[in-house]
Amino acid sequence: MDVFEAIAKRHSYRGPFREQPVPRDDLRRIVQAGLQAPSGRNMQTTAFVIVDERELVRKIGALHTSNPAVQTAQAIIACIVDQQPAPVYEGHSFQVEDCAAAVENMLLAITARGYATVWIDGWLRLENRAATIGEMLGLPAGKVIRVLLPIGVPAEAWTQKEKKPFAQRAWFNRYAT
Repeated sequence: MDVFEAIAKRHSYRGPFREQPVPRDDLRRIVQAGLQAPSGRNMQTTAFVIVDERELVRKIGALHTSNPAVQTAQAIIACIVDQQPAPVYEGHSFQVEDCAAAVENMLLAITARGYATVWIDGWLRLENRAATIGEMLGLPAGKVIRVLLPIGVPAEAWTQKEKKPFAQRAWFNRYAT
């Protein structure tokens, strides 16, 4: 699958996954795609914990009572950042952007490998969930989970939601309405 096909097929899958393990080789390739993402000043600030131990995946999944994708995930990738990022350019940190670029690369790699996922972020920020899961994963002090990607083979058909047309969101040379 080429990159444009992966972009067209990528979607946020919130349904259940099949009971079909995701091989470590695929997980490694997916995370390698994240590692190859650009980062501010090439600081490579995002780290990853790949969770494929069945019991640990289930324990994390049990925390998200409203999302079947997290509950039935066959593997989970946790994207790790610093709680207090150091500035890398003129007093600015780019770790949020770095993490987002890595996640987007992984979303496309997940799609290209025939799996599905959903970007879990906001849910982690509530009720101390990021810290709870971070403790399960043995994160050191000063590190926090910014994004979780539950991964598996989708059990249901799911399609990308329709996007607004190009002419409503993009223009050449000047912003237009």
